[in-house]
Amino acid sequence: LKTELAKILLHASICFYTAVMQGINFPEFTAVGMMDGQQFDYYDSNIRQAIPKVDWIKNNVGPEYWSRNTQISQGTEPSFKVAIKTLMECFNQSGGIHTVQKMFGCELDDETGATDGYSQFGYDGADLISLDLRSTSYVAPVPQAAITKQKWDGATAEYTKNYLIQECIYWVKKYVQYGKISLERKVPPQVSLLQTDPSSPVVCHATGFYPDKVMISWQKDGQDLHEDVDVGETLPNHDGTFQKRAELKVTPDERKKNQFTCVVEHKSGDPIHMILTEEKIRTNSAGTGATTALELLTNPLTITSVDGHPVSSGPIIHRTVPLQLRLDSHVEKTQFLVTKIITSPLLLGLPWLSLHGPTSPWTSSVVSQKPMV
Repeated sequence: LKTELAKILLHASICFYTAVMQGINFPEFTAVGMMDGQQFDYYDSNIRQAIPKVDWIKNNVGPEYWSRNTQISQGTEPSFKVAIKTLMECFNQSGGIHTVQKMFGCELDDETGATDGYSQFGYDGADLISLDLRSTSYVAPVPQAAITKQKWDGATAEYTKNYLIQECIYWVKKYVQYGKISLERKVPPQVSLLQTDPSSPVVCHATGFYPDKVMISWQKDGQDLHEDVDVGETLPNHDGTFQKRAELKVTPDERKKNQFTCVVEHKSGDPIHMILTEEKIRTNSAGTGATTALELLTNPLTITSVDGHPVSSGPIIHRTVPLQLRLDSHVEKTQFLVTKIITSPLLLGLPWLSLHGPTSPWTSSVVSQKPMV
């Protein structure tokens, strides 16, 4: 636990580039900048300019900063569009919906001064190629990336490494200075116990906390419990805070014979102990017209893109799920991820980001069952 929570001392700046195929109601190219889990800038191929997303960056940099970032994104955009076509040929694909993604950034330990960096690419939800900072060489887990590895090993690897450990760290220090109050604040979690019915798992749900490092565990009669416990990933909320859950599979008979406790530990204060009792479990009653984001929605929803056009329908949960996308008369089946760009929730086939970077849940813990049209 101490090791995990000590990571709060780490400051991390991460940028995400995403390119998608033409023909869907989503920008062909997007660039998102994150600092300690907060999105602070945004660019896409529709608006064609980098824009601030938080006050601490807006109030501390001038027009030249946004001009520079706009030029970088505009210069990167064409290469990512070409990359999709090239990779389709490498993977012997003639159609379908495809994505190319890049995640790069660096970390700075406030206490020790230690730094780290990473630069990795994904294609259609799978790792494609990444930089090993220690050996200053690229790692290609798939044969289709072997030629790229040969080209990038050497000068490109050296340039990227120097950027990550020098210029990137420079900007981390600047961002921490600009957003100190916001980035170093400590907000305690709100903890609830949720269950849909007596036979379903009990969910210990912590939300509204900042920073994002938190430990959630279950105890049985005061002893740590690992079997029948499933701890989820940390997800961001729309307000800059985070949420996380831990599921416990337990029978009604076991609950009567033993005491089960959810323990939530966060840098903001003392551990929170939530004893599992009938009174403390929040259930979802029928007829309310809403369900928690932890549940599968039984009614189909139409999800809108940024420009307001419906792009997909289907049952949705807050994690990656298989869905069907209809484009005119063509139907594409793929893995989708519920995410939020600007102000609109949408579905995007980016399971790779769910492993390597931030995902976005719905704008609250409750999702209306009314179709979004």
